[in-house]
Parts: sequence; C-alpha cells; structure tokens
Amino acid sequence: MADVADGWLVVGLGNPGPGYAAHRHNVGQMVIGTLAERLGARFKVHKTRSSVAEGRLAPGGARVVLAAPSSFMNNSGGPVAALVKFYKTSPDRIIVVHDELDIPFDEVRLKTGGGPGGHNGVKDIIAALGTPDFVRVRVGIGRPPGRQDPADFVLTAFSTAEKKVLPNLLSDAADAVEDVIRDGLVAAQQRHHSPKD
Repeated sequence: MADVADGWLVVGLGNPGPGYAAHRHNVGQMVIGTLAERLGARFKVHKTRSSVAEGRLAPGGARVVLAAPSSFMNNSGGPVAALVKFYKTSPDRIIVVHDELDIPFDEVRLKTGGGPGGHNGVKDIIAALGTPDFVRVRVGIGRPPGRQDPADFVLTAFSTAEKKVLPNLLSDAADAVEDVIRDGLVAAQQRHHSPKD
C-alpha cells in the first residue's frame, strides 16, 4: 500500500521511547494508538523514521496510514516529509494530531492551515512540507497550573483526575479524525466544536 493518493496519512506527534509515552506531549500518539485498535492494525518500524500501521476505516472505506515519527517532537518534519514522499500523498490528505496548551483539557478542535501556534512539532512539519495546509486535530491539554513553565508541563503525565477522563478524550479525538476522513473538515468541525465557538 505504498500509494495513499485516495487515502489519508494520519500523524500522531510525540516523543520517542517509553519514558515519554504517558506525557501530555504524547497525546497525539495516544490518539493514533486508539485508531490502530479500531482498525485492528499493528505498528511496525518503517524506513521513514516512523512507526506505521495501515488499514481501512471500514470494509471498502478510506485507506489510512497511521504514523508516529520516531524523532523527537521538535524534529517531526523530516519523518513526515519522508512519509509524504513514500506514500505519494499530498498535504490536503494529511491529518496531524497533537497536544494543544491553548485548548482546555478534554476538548478537541480541528483546523487546517495557519501558523503553528507555538507548537514546535507543527512548526517543523510546516517548514519541511513548505506549506501549512494540512488538517490539525488539536487535543486540549490545558495550561499549566501556577507559574509552571509550559515546556516542563507538557513533559508531565496526566493527573489522576485527568487519567479518568483521558480514554474519553482519546476516543473523541479519534472520532474527529474519522469524521474528517469520512465527512470532511467542515462537518467534523460542526460536530466537535462546542456552541461557544
């Protein structure tokens, strides 16, 4: 399945290795883990410096490549560019799932284009692809408490209370990815953005 011209590349951002796996910064990779379970797909190490799982949303449905770059978050662009080249896909068929400080915990927002919003992983992907025009599924992790540095906050695990809600958040974000693929961005935004937006 080296050509996903009629399919989608879904990239979950995070840092590599078990020491980072439970951090807020890795929520994008948690989401694509949820999607892989739904697809019945297993991740395998790929030559694009990523772990990749492939499948279909439903029998006869859209083909999907789930990818977790094996680089550190701030260097996500190289692996994503390599994935785009290998799978012969285009930016309008890419969905990047990532953590977002400026969205409250347990909320999901979707957008395409625009700047990185201070997210270095997204910034590196924009630079590597030469365009910001890909879909982002932004998974809210909230702002750090008190005066904690955001750079430190994203590298901490979810709180006990948050962990109880986390499965629902991952499921909502995975639903958002599926909705973009199945129904398009606008319909997915209408479904997942609350009325106050």
